[in-house]
Amino acid sequence: MTENPADSNPLMSGRNQSLFPQACTIVIFGGAGDLSRRKLIPALYNLALDGLLPTQFAVIGFAIDEMSDDAFRGFAREGIERFSRRELSEEDWLDFAEHLFYQQGEFGEASAYAALKTRLDAIEPRFGISGNRLYYLAIPPSLIDTCVFGLRDGGLVAPADRDLPFTRLVVEKPIGRDLPSALAVNQSLQSCFAEHQLYRIDHYLGKETVQNILAMRFGNSIFEPLWNSKYIDHVQITVAEAEGVGTRAGYFETAGALRDMVQNHILQLLSLVAMEPPWSMRADVIRDRRLDLLQCLRPMRIDEVERHVVRAQYSSGFFHGKNAPGYRRENGVEADSTTETFVALRLFIDNWRWAGVPIYIRTGKAMPKRVSEVAVQFKAVPHMLFNTDTDHPLEPNVLALRIQPDEGLSLRIGSKLPGPKVKIYPVKMDFRYGSTFGDQSPEAYERLLLDVMAGDATLFMRDDAVEASWQWIQPILDAWEASGERWLPEYPAGSWGPIEADRLIDADGHAWRQL
Repeated sequence: MTENPADSNPLMSGRNQSLFPQACTIVIFGGAGDLSRRKLIPALYNLALDGLLPTQFAVIGFAIDEMSDDAFRGFAREGIERFSRRELSEEDWLDFAEHLFYQQGEFGEASAYAALKTRLDAIEPRFGISGNRLYYLAIPPSLIDTCVFGLRDGGLVAPADRDLPFTRLVVEKPIGRDLPSALAVNQSLQSCFAEHQLYRIDHYLGKETVQNILAMRFGNSIFEPLWNSKYIDHVQITVAEAEGVGTRAGYFETAGALRDMVQNHILQLLSLVAMEPPWSMRADVIRDRRLDLLQCLRPMRIDEVERHVVRAQYSSGFFHGKNAPGYRRENGVEADSTTETFVALRLFIDNWRWAGVPIYIRTGKAMPKRVSEVAVQFKAVPHMLFNTDTDHPLEPNVLALRIQPDEGLSLRIGSKLPGPKVKIYPVKMDFRYGSTFGDQSPEAYERLLLDVMAGDATLFMRDDAVEASWQWIQPILDAWEASGERWLPEYPAGSWGPIEADRLIDADGHAWRQL
């Protein structure tokens, strides 16, 4: 197989060659861990089944655990059987497994990187890989510095000014836990890699509906003329998780809902929903527009935080027929923890398009169901013709973008009820990916891994965007720390959040959507 499929395949002639993955070795730091087993290896397997991986590829799991190549293949197979979008096929598995290898090593020891380099030099010629390497850091944030310095000092980073062979580094969120630490992480990364070699991943951006936001906004003529403060009343973004903290208590206790969801997933979603039209689909053009939007978020003063932000913890409740413990009673959680499991907030975007339009965000754990949605509510029609009864106004038009589950979008409009009387009833126009296209959408990690191999950074976070989002979040963190609160408002597990969140949106004459 040639290095670039476009060179030999006439069906690909004329298409954007940057979309094609290049032959490379994928080294997964933390290859024996949960992210590798549940997401990364199944994603690579699905890409192989779909014929999207180059034939010249190898995967090396790199971790502290003692494991042979065969044991790693067994670990990978178990992950695919349990978590893959597509079922394991024996014939395809045998082909895929030949590309899997494992290298044991301590991340902090120079000898581990020397051994990794030796292994890479031995494996790559077997598959005709010319030294292109993708390092995926599926590790705790505290190990990022250790690993990037180890790669650099071990001679495992190709010069940034050379196109081939390439070195690319994928870094999982969170990037830091506040603005100063995010700046420090970026500084460490950039001391070893050029910015164009870095791919800060937020898997939300790999979801089909998230990618479809751009297609919907700028591929249809009907939405963009309405996409402004003249027609939009407000926007609600909900990211709800049905599970409690579960086995992630150790991480979540140091993060909380604001850091875990709002700073990255939700602000990235918002930037796509609200950004100005890009003049091209080039990665940096789209990332510039997203950055512009983040820089337009109205700064929140510390003394304004209490008015605009609600935080809470889930208490014990009855959920799906079972008693659920409160957050402070979960394993691994401090009995006096003040880590928030729920956040609701109101923000504004200070630009011409969004002036005066409130954006409401809520996210939490132990809520009634797992659902993520962006809902754009349009302004009401005038109180005349069909909307004369001010005590019972018409239901507003709402465009709802469902991120998960059941990805798709719906538009609520008013329609006349059949019969002699003129009565308006809300109906829904619904689009679902699954039923429309008749197949499961690729997992977010599939798309994002493919993009890294192709060198397309459109769906990844740039350093300035990470820092802009922390810049906006920091006053909230500072206000919470200064408050010294020992008890947060509570909401029963299995409910939609505390009464304080309802009051936040009710004060503006709105209500949270029933999902």
